[in-house]
Order: sequence, then structure tokens, then C-alpha cells
Amino acid sequence: MLRRLGIALLLLLAPLTAAAQAPAEFADLVERLGRSGFAETEQAVQGLGAAGDPRAVKVLEALAAGELYLRRADRKVAIAVAAGDGLALTDAATGEALGQAATREVERIRLNNSLRRAISAALGALTLLSPDPAVRRSAADAVFKSRDPASLGALDEAIAREANARLRRALEEARAAILLTGEADPAAKRAAIATLAARGDRDALALLTAAAAGEGELAAAAAAAAKTIEQSLELWNAGQNLWYGLSLGSVLLLAAIGLAITFGVMGVINMAHGEMVMLGAYTAFVVQEAVQALAPELIGLSVLFALPAAFLVGGLAGIAIEQGVIRWLYGRPLETLLATWGLSLIIQQAVRSIFGPTNRQVVVPSWMAGAIEVGQLQITLSRLAIIVFALITFAALILLVRMTRFGLAMRAVTQNRPMAAAMGIRTPWVDAFTFGLGSGIAGLAGVALSQIDNVSPNLGQSYIIDSFLVVVFGGVGNLWGTLLGALTLGVLNKLIEPVAGAVLGKILVLVAIILFIQRRPRGLFALKGRAVEA
Repeated sequence: MLRRLGIALLLLLAPLTAAAQAPAEFADLVERLGRSGFAETEQAVQGLGAAGDPRAVKVLEALAAGELYLRRADRKVAIAVAAGDGLALTDAATGEALGQAATREVERIRLNNSLRRAISAALGALTLLSPDPAVRRSAADAVFKSRDPASLGALDEAIAREANARLRRALEEARAAILLTGEADPAAKRAAIATLAARGDRDALALLTAAAAGEGELAAAAAAAAKTIEQSLELWNAGQNLWYGLSLGSVLLLAAIGLAITFGVMGVINMAHGEMVMLGAYTAFVVQEAVQALAPELIGLSVLFALPAAFLVGGLAGIAIEQGVIRWLYGRPLETLLATWGLSLIIQQAVRSIFGPTNRQVVVPSWMAGAIEVGQLQITLSRLAIIVFALITFAALILLVRMTRFGLAMRAVTQNRPMAAAMGIRTPWVDAFTFGLGSGIAGLAGVALSQIDNVSPNLGQSYIIDSFLVVVFGGVGNLWGTLLGALTLGVLNKLIEPVAGAVLGKILVLVAIILFIQRRPRGLFALKGRAVEA
């Protein structure tokens, strides 16, 4: 009876004894951080990581940030933060306040590269069991990069507890990286190769390529897995280039769609169209500065406020150009080209005089920052927003042209100007407002471009030539042709660039368009009508 009572008493006291020993072990490891020698400090860091005490996270973060000190008087390890002329000290082991100390009374615990890697690995192991999924994911990534064998125990425990399938896969990939580069048995390494092959990214490829450098069955398996990943990455790269092409095509669509309207309806070669784009970008900058000064809490919405303002600025500028210059030059395309080219130089110089020659930056709002990962594809939110905006603008313009009286008048003037005038349509009025509409859309394009490019007086010149190519390739005055032409040229540019380079790629695209126009002078979709066909 007494024996049973003694065993029960020991079982009851065991947790209390362990709890009493754990703080002492933690305090001892913290104390060892302050001993001289990088090697001993690194062993203490590894011990803190292996112990799994959550209090170690704060200590190691302070060590990594250079905020862990040793008090000279009693060799106490403390976390220090600036306070007045000195430092406020906190006991690293217990968290108790130790008062203030002058900088001469303490000594910072030094770091080297090896110790920094050890701290990163230990923090990764300690945060693997965090209740925050984002912290656990960051910890898994840190362990994958450090490949510290000391993290295996924490990884196994984290994998056993993890309920999220994606996070469990990330933890298993980190474990596979450690096993493949460590002293694991062949069966474990074969399983690690399979896990990394399923991951299929460049980090996994680097590990498998290193493992394939040896000889034997494992090296052959690693080489085969690396080759599979390389083939997969080539397909993903093609998909990434296709995405870049679509995003470039959306930018070209925004820049060219206004030109397609003015060129198609009025037959005017407007070389100042790029400056309408530039004015829209500067409008976005001015609106951002105004919102920052008047209502800084709304700075994330400044790009939305800039859209109607840019449309108005571009539209009014377009109407002023049409009324002041272009209306006197109808029927003289060469003189119109020279006049609008001169206007573009005047507008550029005016903007330089007002805003200066240096680039201006428009802040991307937080809801447009970052990227979405789809496999090995990086889809940036800013580019995605521009694609969606370009399609919305295109749809709105189609509805305007097809469903409104102004759109009917514009189509009538496009197909047969003399007959439209004979039917009572005021063609000068249609010309002015059409030019304003095209210039206003160019202003919207400037707002979109301000989110992915610096705002400068030369911004519009970067897109004017490509815009004319899109209009001619798609068919002058045809909106659907402009859409297809912009997307085709954008994708073609981005697919050729990796092979031929940026400059040669542009030349090849230009040659291809010239050859195409030789066969179809009116572009992909030619306008129809007796006046046009005549």
C-alpha cells in the first residue's frame, strides 16, 4: 500500500519537478549567450531552438537585432532599448526590469554570419508551432532555407499537429530539404527527393541539382527529378511570359483605344496623343498630393479620384487642340502630323516648366500591391487591376458607340462623312467631341500607367509608336481590331524578347507588321461602307 502511494506521489510530483527544471534550463542557456566565443554562443542558440520554450523567441529576436547586452557588473544578459541618454534593461531570462544603465556599463553581444544563420534556424524551429498560420509558414520557409538538422524534432511535431494541408506540405518540404542534405538513410533521401520533385520550384531544383552531382542510385534519382522540374519550369516560364504579354497588351489597349477613335473618325494622325497619356499621369500625381494634404486617410483611394479628373483634363485638352489647331488642317495629313508633333513638344516643355524634369512617383495603393501565386506564376495585383480596368473601359466604349445617339453619329461620320452631313449631323461637333473622348481615354491610360511606371514628361513618347502599330494592325477605327491587335502585339513582344532580346524583338515585331500590312492594308478588321471602300 505504501509502495503504491509512493509511486502515485512521484507521478504527481514529476510535472512539477519538470516545470521547476525547465526555467532553470532556459536561464542557463540565456546565460551562456553572454559567454565569450562565437562557438559557445552558437551552441546556446541551438539549445534554445531545440528546447522549444516560446520565451526564447523574444531573446533570439533581440540578439538578431543587436539589442542583447551583457551587464559588466554582474554578467547578466539583458535586452536593452534606448531610453534618454542610456539604455533601459530587461532581464532576458525572467523578463524583470533591471533599470537603466549607461552605454559604458554594458557590452553588446557580438554576431557573425554563422551565428546569424543559427539564429534564423532556431527562430524557424521555435515558431513552427505558432497559432498564427502566417508565422508557421514563414518558419517553414526559414527552416527550408537553413536546413538545420536541429530543427527535425520540432518539424516532426509541427507536421503531426498541422491541420492545414498547404502548411503541412510546406513543413514536409522543409523536412525533405534537411534529410536530403544531411546524413539520413537512403530510403529517407529517396522520399525527400520525391517530396522536393513535387514542390517543383527553383529552390527544389537547386537542392536536387546539388544531390545529382554524386554517383549512385540516389544521384540518378535526383538528376531525373531535377530534369522533370526543369521541363516544368520551362512551361511555367512560357505561361509567365504570356501573362506579361497580356499585361503589356492591356497597357497598349488603353494607350491606343483613344487613338483608334480619333484616327478612325477624323483621319487625323495625332502625334500629341502620347502627351494626353502623360497629362493623365500627372493628374494622378496632383490628385495624390491633394489627397495627401487634405485627407491623408483616403490616400489609398486617390487613384480612384484621379480617374474622372484625368478623363476631364485629357478631354478638355483634346477639344482645345481640335478647335484651335486641327480643325484648320483637315484634308492635309502631313501638316496635321507636323502640327501635332510641335504641340507634343510644347506640352512636354510646359510640363517640365511646371513639375520639373525629374520623375514623379505615384504611390500604389495597398489594395493593388503584392502578387498572387498560381503554381510558379506571379500575378501582380497592379497589372491585374490594369487588365480589368482596360477591359471595363473597352466595354464601356463599345456600349457608348453602339447604344447612344452620339455613338450613332460618330459611326455615321466614320463610314460616310458627306452623307452624314447631308442628313443633318453636325460633323464639326462630332469631330470635336470625338477628339475629346479619345483624349479623355488617353488620360485614363495615364492614370493606369502611373501605377506601374514613373511619371515623367516623356511618358507618352514610350507608347505612341506602339499605339499607332496597334491601330494600323487591328484596322483603323475598329475597336475590336484594336483590342485584338493590342493583345496580339503585347504577347508577341513578350514571347520574342527572351529569345531575341528587347531591341531585336521590337524590330522583328515591326517587320512582321509591315509584311502583314502588305497583304492586308486595312488591317485585321477593315471598316465597311461605300465611302470607305471607295
